[in-house]
Amino acid sequence: MYEIDIQTQTLYAELIDIMQIIEASRTIASLKGSFSIKEVKGDEYVYFRAYNPSGQLEELYIGPRNDQTEQLMRDHTAGKSDVMEMGEKLKRLSLQIRAGIVMKTDKAMTRVIRSLADAGVFKNGGVLVGTHAFQASGLMLGVMWPPETTRTTDVDLAVERKVAVAIPMIDSDIPAALDSLQMGFFAVPRLNHKDPSTNFAIRNSQLRLDVLTPKTQDSDSPVIIKRFNCAAEPLSYLSYVIENPSVSVLLDTTPVLINIPQPVRYAMHKLIVSQVRDVSSGVKAPKDLYQAHQILSVLQENRPFDIQPAWDNLVGRGPKWKKYAEAGLAAMEKRFGKLEIELSSPSTPPNIE
Repeated sequence: MYEIDIQTQTLYAELIDIMQIIEASRTIASLKGSFSIKEVKGDEYVYFRAYNPSGQLEELYIGPRNDQTEQLMRDHTAGKSDVMEMGEKLKRLSLQIRAGIVMKTDKAMTRVIRSLADAGVFKNGGVLVGTHAFQASGLMLGVMWPPETTRTTDVDLAVERKVAVAIPMIDSDIPAALDSLQMGFFAVPRLNHKDPSTNFAIRNSQLRLDVLTPKTQDSDSPVIIKRFNCAAEPLSYLSYVIENPSVSVLLDTTPVLINIPQPVRYAMHKLIVSQVRDVSSGVKAPKDLYQAHQILSVLQENRPFDIQPAWDNLVGRGPKWKKYAEAGLAAMEKRFGKLEIELSSPSTPPNIE
């Protein structure tokens, strides 16, 4: 890995700040679509036309044509130039950052993640996990990982079964978003054909989307997540890594605002994952340990105060959490070298979930 120069790090931080401000201050001008006026029996009515995530044109009734709806249409038109100007600024920033880190992006995968963002998946609590999160964690920490460690054909999306009341409930139709791409995505059948699919793939392509959710009971049956109009596969030990996610940016010509785990939690979670993989995916354990070691090595240099609290939170979740975390830590240090920071487990009894 190598350290990203301070100018590029500053640009990346600025990009995240600007995109968060834009997201928080969206106006009528931000809506993609156009107004139209229809005359019915001599009276005029205002409609807004836009394409939904599945690519179908929809028409939304706004109201009768009056001073209020006229002002709404004027605001939409007047703000378009500001939206376009801000969009160009984001593109320039993204290109500057990508030039500073010599980073290539997988266009097909970026299209998929962008479609999820456009459908409101990340606004609705979705968190990217897996290698995409590892790559984004590096940018947040000011480093670039070796290219061979960031290659993947999977998009792993983790979602909570329920969201906090503070999050506005919106529809984020994942199957419709994938259909709109016209890339040939289909729902992958499960061994038990009565179970709904939790994976989407493209024939003759390795690209796939896996939807995951924390396991809260003994059943391995897929869980229907209504707000995403799809099912998710329940996984043990997932809750820790998607709590209080970080906001990051997927770099492309037009950047995409995404959610990823906190880098320190991502690393700690990988310690456990390396120990609980089944036989079919056990070959990925060394990669888990490598990613954990890379992140923790950077953190012990730049943010050592993040590590012990995250470790305490992890091992304090129950005996199994502690057992697998300590085994993963030992395996990581044996394979890649001991950390300079000595991690100590809490002396108080763990809180069993």
